[in-house]
Amino acid sequence: MAQQSQQSQQSRQSQQSPQERLVGMLVDKIAQDRFPSITMMEFVERNLRPDQREQYLHVLLDKIQDDRFPSLEMMRRVERLS
Repeated sequence: MAQQSQQSQQSRQSQQSPQERLVGMLVDKIAQDRFPSITMMEFVERNLRPDQREQYLHVLLDKIQDDRFPSLEMMRRVERLS
């Protein structure tokens, strides 16, 4: 079962351009980091495709929701991208 999942992921990756893969990896890192790098977020925002924007917005919104004192910068990013 795990092998099928890995093959499916490899198939999706081979269909993506290197830039799409990079943006996807960075969005995943931003989701995992408690305090993501501003440089990384700016890079993602400059390179987002329209179909990636919603996923990225959800990542930022989840961070705002999970933080007791959400950063003003994070809220401004959501406002700017919405």
